[in-house]
Amino acid sequence: MLSVIIPTLNAGKYLKPLLHQVGPVCQDIVVTDGGSRDETLALALASGARLAVGCKGRGWQLARGAKWARGDWLFFIHADTVLSDGWAEAVESHMRDFPEKSGYFRYALDAQGVWPKLVSGFVWLRSKLLALPYGDQGLLISRALYEEIGGFPDWDLFEDVAIIRALGRQRLRQLPARAITSAARYETQGYLRRGLRNLSLIIRFTFGADPQKLKALYYK
Repeated sequence: MLSVIIPTLNAGKYLKPLLHQVGPVCQDIVVTDGGSRDETLALALASGARLAVGCKGRGWQLARGAKWARGDWLFFIHADTVLSDGWAEAVESHMRDFPEKSGYFRYALDAQGVWPKLVSGFVWLRSKLLALPYGDQGLLISRALYEEIGGFPDWDLFEDVAIIRALGRQRLRQLPARAITSAARYETQGYLRRGLRNLSLIIRFTFGADPQKLKALYYK
């Protein structure tokens, strides 16, 4: 059985399309919430999802969702993401043919123009050359493999980098479909400014900076 795990925090304006996509396909949907005060919880319950409510922080929420999930396959995906046509077939094929690997989607932003294409191209290069897809590309992984590598750490930032490092290049596979993510943060903060800030943070993390301390810079 496939379990979909969606971390949320005041994600009501994004969540509904994703729930409509995964609802007809997935037998078990867990919305793991960090204290939403908008319509997030109501939307989740109306869709038939189960709620795992507790402290906020994406690492904590993802780990909590995995504990609540019932499936022998886990699909972690962000609330502000929708999936392109063919995603369900790509997931089914991966579970059948590549049980020893984890899967992630190609990245795209829901915006047009040069900057969204540049960001998507950079993510493609990072994923292929460095074997470093991020959480906004989704993560499909068997429960057995998830538990073997120790799952998500209880971090508020770079929990996705930690689990990808634990997997290693040989246990990663790109799925033939796209995870289309909201460009709202890029458009609000500026594509270049947000991109450079994210690059600065991952460099600091790579050289040993505490992810909990970097969180303050990320959310500044």
